[in-house]
Amino acid sequence: MNPVADFRTGYVAIIGRPNVGKSTLLNQVLQQKISITSRKAQTTRYRIHGILTEQAAQFIFVDTPGFQTQYDNRLNAAMNRTVTQSMHDVHAILFVIEAMRFDQRDETVLKILPQGVPVILVINKIDKLAEKNQLLPFLAEVATKYRFAAIIPVSAAKKIQLAGLLDTVREYLPVGPPLFGEDEITDRNERFIASEFIREKLFRLIGDEIPYSTSVVIDQFEQDEHMYKIYATILVEKSNQKGIVIGKKGERLKQIASEARLDMEKLFGVKVYLEVWVKVKSGWADNEHVLRNLGFE
Repeated sequence: MNPVADFRTGYVAIIGRPNVGKSTLLNQVLQQKISITSRKAQTTRYRIHGILTEQAAQFIFVDTPGFQTQYDNRLNAAMNRTVTQSMHDVHAILFVIEAMRFDQRDETVLKILPQGVPVILVINKIDKLAEKNQLLPFLAEVATKYRFAAIIPVSAAKKIQLAGLLDTVREYLPVGPPLFGEDEITDRNERFIASEFIREKLFRLIGDEIPYSTSVVIDQFEQDEHMYKIYATILVEKSNQKGIVIGKKGERLKQIASEARLDMEKLFGVKVYLEVWVKVKSGWADNEHVLRNLGFE
């Protein structure tokens, strides 16, 4: 690719409370799954860069955990620090909310917005509105909350108005050369993505039966041009949770591994051999040493 003379490159943070569709928005814009999603709050735990390169611009999106105050442990504190740190040194912020819903959790996010960075309010899930004329009064109301650079209704899931969102964001990117290669879509390595894919299936297939303080560690990651061999451990806090994850005759764990493996093969472009175990490690979500080993700052 030969960038145009006025090529633009910049960082764009995606923030909001849990479950407003931040990771879905990132994946749909990239047209590639790099950030995991589920109905469970706090599915995203880490800062993930998603890179979209066009003929005239390179967008470096910063996906973040949902900012919330519901859980009081070191894991939650680390994720909230990730959110606040991610908003510095970016050129624009996408503040994502859900159509027809703006409550105290969204107000809390408003209070941590940094001064001097343009904030684009993204109203997501408009496809779920029964009456489209409900949106205009809601737009007028949220417009009074903050001096937003723009307000754009979208449906990330249905890819409605995403092109218009990119057009708006592009205006706030500074002129400069691309920072990543044309074919790069994330700054995260395959080992990290493998662990996230396993964690996504864990949340999707088990849901409320397992607490969100569950994590995945990649013990071994061996690769060649024909196959990746990946050995992983799911960390739970209680022995009864181990049984829930494994399931009757190991069927649930097999399904988690099978579905995660298919996602890995699609993204990595090679065959994947995956083995997953479950281990009880009590109190890990409040253990600073364990959190550092899992990549939290």
